[in-house]
Amino acid sequence: METEQIVFSIIIHAGDARSHALEALRYAREHKFVEAEESIAQAKTQLIAAHRIQTDLLQAEARGEKQEVNLLLIHAQDHLMTAILAKDLIEEMILMFKK
Repeated sequence: METEQIVFSIIIHAGDARSHALEALRYAREHKFVEAEESIAQAKTQLIAAHRIQTDLLQAEARGEKQEVNLLLIHAQDHLMTAILAKDLIEEMILMFKK
């Protein structure tokens, strides 16, 4: 897979994860906690997929296969980190709504 395809895969999975996490928050506000947990589970699945791709890049770099660092790769990393943070914070917010 070409670098551009790899980067867009990270962006797509991270974007889907963030969308599922925000969907979970909307469900939690409506006290639909089963649906909220299902959405969080979907977010986690997408984050795992994105993280695997990122790990593959890191392992390739460790083997000496240098990656060109470009704005698109930085953008993908930003999307991933934002999605992870959103999921983590929303999980905490769901717990608050449950109380």
